[in-house]
Amino acid sequence: MTMQSMALLGAFLAALLALAYPLGRLLAQVAAGDRVPGLDWLAPVERLLYRAGGVSPGTGMGWKSYATALLVFNGLGALFVYGVQRLQTFLPLNPQALANVSPDSSFNTAVSFVANTNWQGYGGEQTMSYLTQMVALTGQNFFSAATGMAVAFALMRGFSARSAASIGNFWADITRSTLYVLLPLSLLFAVFLMGQGVVQNFNSYQEVQLMEPVAYSVSTSGADGRTVTEAKVATTQTIAMGPVASQEAIKLIGTNGGGFFNANSAHPYENPSALSNFAQMLAIFLIPAALCFTFGRMVGDLRQGWAILGAMSLIFVVAAGVVMSAEQAVHPQLAALGVDQGASILQAGGNMEGKEARFGIAASSLFAAVTTAASCGAVNAMHDSFTPIGGMVPMLLMQLGEVVFGGVGSGLYGMLIFAIMAVFIAGLMIGRTPEYLGKKIQAYEMKMTSIAILVTPVLVLCGTALAVMLDVGRAGIANPGAHGFSEILYAFSSAANNNGSAFAGLSANTPFYNTMLAIAMWFGRFAVIVPVLAIAGALAAKPRLQANAGTMPTHGPVFVGLLVGVVLLVGVLNYVPALALGPVVEHLQLYTK
Repeated sequence: MTMQSMALLGAFLAALLALAYPLGRLLAQVAAGDRVPGLDWLAPVERLLYRAGGVSPGTGMGWKSYATALLVFNGLGALFVYGVQRLQTFLPLNPQALANVSPDSSFNTAVSFVANTNWQGYGGEQTMSYLTQMVALTGQNFFSAATGMAVAFALMRGFSARSAASIGNFWADITRSTLYVLLPLSLLFAVFLMGQGVVQNFNSYQEVQLMEPVAYSVSTSGADGRTVTEAKVATTQTIAMGPVASQEAIKLIGTNGGGFFNANSAHPYENPSALSNFAQMLAIFLIPAALCFTFGRMVGDLRQGWAILGAMSLIFVVAAGVVMSAEQAVHPQLAALGVDQGASILQAGGNMEGKEARFGIAASSLFAAVTTAASCGAVNAMHDSFTPIGGMVPMLLMQLGEVVFGGVGSGLYGMLIFAIMAVFIAGLMIGRTPEYLGKKIQAYEMKMTSIAILVTPVLVLCGTALAVMLDVGRAGIANPGAHGFSEILYAFSSAANNNGSAFAGLSANTPFYNTMLAIAMWFGRFAVIVPVLAIAGALAAKPRLQANAGTMPTHGPVFVGLLVGVVLLVGVLNYVPALALGPVVEHLQLYTK
């Protein structure tokens, strides 16, 4: 790991902490229903929305009512996104006259954006109209992120409440999260991105003259059935336009990850400069990190938030260091052939394949770690071109459950589920009924915890096994052997853990993968949320006990170490055999003659 990489990682973490701490205070005010300083002018809009929806924000909901409202809201959102895609050729704001999206791709995309996954089996600029991008996809970027925040608020209330039947009001939580957090942050970030060069318009695609003609050949079938190669020369290029900055902002702040363009954040119109790249990484982690401080404030002990943040940061720093080191190491087989691997005054040598020259290895590797540690999926490099170890770490970060900062809301409630598991294991070791933040952890909470932790590994491993067994699954593999297996494993890891990034060597825009991955995304999202809400309801109903001499502290380094160990242990037990068949074998093959 070079000095450049360490300096970049250190600057990133320092900037993240400086921004996340004050935002955590604001999020606590949003969750508590208090006035939000500086945004009081939005209060009339909030009241108007409640009146229009017939919502009484002060009416509390039990966890079943909360879960029902959440599922209905997101189910209707999926139907809306599906309908817009299927009808887009008849709708306005379609200057390129793009056709309706196919049924299986529409189904996959609708589930993907509602589940905060944003897996994209299509090329955005070639498939989706401006209206579809803005109203359907960008709209769900807001609502899916707000849903995650609402669930996190509900679980925090479960820990902080004392014998309460309510965990909050879903409609109030999603309204306040969108109005006071996601919209203002997205507006500010969109303006910043436009200043950096990200486009924001409704123009038709531009046909521009090339500075130098480009010769290429096209193979076609002749009248006799033989292949005929025809030489051609391109003198112009079509450059896609569109309302990019507005979607880019919430794509990152909401840890969604769906790009306006097929190249995502590697495209210069989405991510034009080194400064925009750094800001995009901060935007991905900003709310997940801030929610740790919100948690500490809501339970009345800021040290608890620091402990959760410490566990997340420890895993992330190690993972980012491994990715950076792996990508900056020379390829042994290329080194044996005497190939120059990109060493220069400004850039350490290493694996530049699939990376943008304007970002280099360090910034591309850190971006890969950030986007897979968070439930984002935005990419500024081709993960399929990473080294075996460099590609395995992003895959493993997803497989840990997207709890290393994770998605907006989902990262925190996922890590708190592991915290419940950690205190349960500690209780078994010392022979005490486990407690966390004054709440006894009993059989019901552990059953729900087990479901929440195990549902994603089941989806990942069963989906991968089915894909490699069937011809329709193997047909999409672009690379044979261990790497082809890694492509499938990465795809299901990304879908079930609601990340959305891909190795991209897998041809996944087929009816089989569109359907299978959509199923993984839906249940990977909502089969975790429902048990989490059940835990929130159970904890809220319990009295909060005072700490005593036998209470295990959950804010010190011992608990942080235990929590990290539990997260890694669950990941190792679930995925090591599958990882051994993919990236581990591929890595060993680098050293075979």
